[in-house]
Amino acid sequence: MPGKYPRKIKQLPLYDGRFDAHKLAAEGASVLFASYPVGTEIEPHTHDTDNYGVITRGELILIMDGEEQVFKTGDWYHVPAYKEHAAKFEVETDEIEFWFEADAP
Repeated sequence: MPGKYPRKIKQLPLYDGRFDAHKLAAEGASVLFASYPVGTEIEPHTHDTDNYGVITRGELILIMDGEEQVFKTGDWYHVPAYKEHAAKFEVETDEIEFWFEADAP
């Protein structure tokens, strides 16, 4: 996995999904350290987790409700559980994502 994360984070288990990430499990949540190469596109989808993320390098183009929003280094974003969304990455990007179980407090 490319990305600029420390070696200890890169030793976490790999996330099995649509992008490269290492996953740190926590009770009621998962934490992913994700990296996206230039040109990565994630098609519209939903999930059963309430997601928050912070961009640590590059930028995320998030598409929800027919609108594109750009999140740059240091910006936080939120994708509610069951909300359809898509993403694009026009530059190399790293982020930390917090996936909270929808029923967790």
